[in-house]
Amino acid sequence: MRLEGKKVIQLVSGEFEDLELWYPVLRLREEGAEVHLAGEKTDETYVGKYGVPAKSDLSFSEIDPSEYDAILVPGGWSPDKLRRYPEVLDMVRHMHEHQKPIGQICHAGWVLISAGILDGVNVTSTPGIKDDMTNAGAIWHDEAVVRDGHIISSRRPPDLPEYGKAFADALAEK
Repeated sequence: MRLEGKKVIQLVSGEFEDLELWYPVLRLREEGAEVHLAGEKTDETYVGKYGVPAKSDLSFSEIDPSEYDAILVPGGWSPDKLRRYPEVLDMVRHMHEHQKPIGQICHAGWVLISAGILDGVNVTSTPGIKDDMTNAGAIWHDEAVVRDGHIISSRRPPDLPEYGKAFADALAEK
């Protein structure tokens, strides 16, 4: 399995977009990666927009990003919550500084905006936050997946197959 030995953080909070959280997690686990769900609290069950639960393995404060190879930020309404936690922003900045893969889909760009890492970066997102992305200095494209170095972005659930592959490929390269 090409991702064996890789460790990934999947951020989670309430009202995540169900498929945008679970599809990448399952895809990466199928390829051998160890994926930990990190939320505000350990062993907390968070519920997606459509009712699918996700239980956190660890709390944000328990995560040492230096022990991980990549991070995933789900879409839905959870990014608006996630970006309020300094630990989340620190994790994203750490991954950025070390050029480790950062996956963001749909509204997840809000977290990267708050982390201050999008200036001059080619990205995509749900069109609803296009202005937010460009106001943060990003170069926005209306494409299923945009990869700019270690930052892999996608628009919405129909783009998940391409997003999952692009993120797994980026992780395999590290």
